[in-house]
Amino acid sequence: MIALTVLAASFSGRSMAEPADYYKDQKVVYHNDGGGPDNVAYFKRLLNSIQNHIAAVGKDRVEIRVVDHSGGVEMFQIAKTDKEIAARLDALKAQGVRFLVCANTLRERNIDPSTLYGVTERDIVPSGVAELARLQGMGFVYIHL
Repeated sequence: MIALTVLAASFSGRSMAEPADYYKDQKVVYHNDGGGPDNVAYFKRLLNSIQNHIAAVGKDRVEIRVVDHSGGVEMFQIAKTDKEIAARLDALKAQGVRFLVCANTLRERNIDPSTLYGVTERDIVPSGVAELARLQGMGFVYIHL
């Protein structure tokens, strides 16, 4: 009971809403290498987290890239038939999020890029892990869920 009183007192006088300039401009790279046996649930959580990130910071104040390799590429295969994931991908792209797909994964898994939902030649990078390092070197903050 005392802990709750102390916690409540620490929030008193402070609004739950932060000032409009609370978050500064951000550059972020999300690492998507899949979610194992329950990929669909993982992909939905990932896309939801990215949407929440944009909502918190503002689409004009955040630059987001998602590097997809290994099991993460399956998100674009699933989106061919899962309309919810496809709609979330489309909505994020419309807000400026770029999804980058690993060419090594495509080659190793014998995946034709034309079979992936919404993936174009411009979205393919030579190496997913090398792209993560390149973006971090450019000042992007790394996030892996």
